[in-house]
Amino acid sequence: MFRKILIANRGEIAVRIIATARRMGVATVAVHSDVDECAAHVAAADEAVPIGGAAPAESYLRAERIIAAARATGAQAIHPGYGFLSENPGFVDAVEAAGLVFIGPSASAIRAMGLKDAAKALMEQASVPVVPGYHGDNQDDEHLAGAAEAIGYPVLIKAVAGGGGKGMRKVLATADFPAALSAARSEARNAFGNDAVLIEKYVEKPRHIEVQVFGDGVDAVHLYERDCSLQRRHQKVIEEAPAPGMTAEMRAAMGEAAVRAAKAIGYKGAGTVEFIVDGSDGLRPDRFWFMEMNTRLQVEHPVTEAITGLDLVEWQLRVAAGEGLPLLQDDIPLTGHAFEARLYAEDVPAGFLPATGTLAHLAFPPGLRADTGVRTGDRISPFYDPMIAKIVVHGPTRALALNRLARALEETQVAGTVTNLAFLGRLARHEGFSRGEVDTGLIERDLAALTEAPGPSLAVQAAALLEAAALPEGPLAGFALWSPLRRTLTLAHAGEEITGVVMATGSGRAEVEIAGELLEAHRDAGGWRIAGRAPGQVLRAGGAIHVFAGEAGTFGFVPLDPLDRAAAAHAHSGVIEAPMPGLVKTVFATAGQAVTVGEPPVILEAMKMEHTLTAPRDGVVAEVMVTPGTQVEPHAPLIRLEDADG
Repeated sequence: MFRKILIANRGEIAVRIIATARRMGVATVAVHSDVDECAAHVAAADEAVPIGGAAPAESYLRAERIIAAARATGAQAIHPGYGFLSENPGFVDAVEAAGLVFIGPSASAIRAMGLKDAAKALMEQASVPVVPGYHGDNQDDEHLAGAAEAIGYPVLIKAVAGGGGKGMRKVLATADFPAALSAARSEARNAFGNDAVLIEKYVEKPRHIEVQVFGDGVDAVHLYERDCSLQRRHQKVIEEAPAPGMTAEMRAAMGEAAVRAAKAIGYKGAGTVEFIVDGSDGLRPDRFWFMEMNTRLQVEHPVTEAITGLDLVEWQLRVAAGEGLPLLQDDIPLTGHAFEARLYAEDVPAGFLPATGTLAHLAFPPGLRADTGVRTGDRISPFYDPMIAKIVVHGPTRALALNRLARALEETQVAGTVTNLAFLGRLARHEGFSRGEVDTGLIERDLAALTEAPGPSLAVQAAALLEAAALPEGPLAGFALWSPLRRTLTLAHAGEEITGVVMATGSGRAEVEIAGELLEAHRDAGGWRIAGRAPGQVLRAGGAIHVFAGEAGTFGFVPLDPLDRAAAAHAHSGVIEAPMPGLVKTVFATAGQAVTVGEPPVILEAMKMEHTLTAPRDGVVAEVMVTPGTQVEPHAPLIRLEDADG
């Protein structure tokens, strides 16, 4: 076994790998960019080495610096985690040329699965079912359009070197194909440096079911399946294992196909074979097709660990150190059901835009597995994926595990940035999802209900006002010389103002008047109770008051000084702002140009995705304040409009 390994990654996966290495007695070396100097993974490791600037291209993608760090610290092997260099065969070659061990598959195996078209051809040779489509080298627009017609609409355009939903477009009709092809190529070129695409038949009621495989270079086993059908824009949201409705016959067929895929390339280490499944008539052995193979540890590997009781990172280290497979196929257990929810810093009502911010507070319920790479006080950076944590639960049945997930989400507390926590909670309580009626279109069909953002109840508002009032405690609380203690307070929430009157009426007692209603409150060991009920835990952090109201969501309030309210009130109806940090990709507008509401004058690139920004109203472009290639922060003004009449 290795004495010391280097983790060529950051965030939660680096922390996760370090935890297993420590349990195994293996020392760890972290690498970090300039902005990650005080990150959680750096604190968790035995040693840490700086490798460059904030942008991944200046640090986590610099193979030569990572290898130099490994050699300088005496590390014997490098674990790539996922993302960054984890599926880069050139990195594997460089690691091995330096006399180090790469904890993962061979460069040849990664190359074999790196391009989707070549991988599908290889899978056909290995008798693994493949989705009908065009995977050829001819990238001429007319040829691709003809292939789409031959396959039959709807079709899916996918980047050959793609992943994570980037460079992917669904096309419903012939007329839509040229624009979709252009957009997919542009996104693929930016994300992967390769604009080649393939065309596949779009499955009408698709389910995304993947099989965890593990090989030792000669033999391979599978560790059952995961259902990753709950997706938003091809990005996984909640994963579970085993798949709802899975039969023994279907599991055997998919598992055997996945093992054939792994053996066909002499696979070594942890990998995932992803299948698209037609769920329109239940799960049938003749209705699943190979999509791609991820030649690394998956983000959602914890659900497999939960149902098998195995540590996949331990398996990775043992096999990389020269051991054979730790278990034979028939010895791998399958117990209960597990879910993983991905908690992100993102603005759901604004279209799931990535968000940044400093975590004023982060807490998870006791006993919960929450894989995270951030802590209270850490900043969610615009340079990396905005994941906060993976919330993982397990139960003896799917229903009990789902109940535990819903409760865990209600009890998770995040302050300092907007998150998708309430969205995840609604998904966990979704009736169709609860029944196991999952497919990749579920979220889109019910998007309005899932993303609805109800305002805070009067009880929640009252709790925030009481916190802002900071009423004194003790036997004299609520008494003044001539009259009861009354305070009028104003809070800002979601761009609106909430004004209320708080009056202390005795020790641990008060009345709050909001919108003409009078609510009685009393304080006990757990905090204020409004009208006899606890509205949720209240916390003051980061200059704001946060009410964690469980199923209702988390609400943030900022106390307003009456003297500053006029200065704080402003409107940006004539300004198109950056909704998130990003790079200005394209500017269509010019000064003096007339635009109409909804017209797209700017395309912003963020997190390797393109976002089209639209005009908020009719007008004339008065000023263009950015040029293509400009890096902008959230709320940076991009285009200023004025009325057409000046």
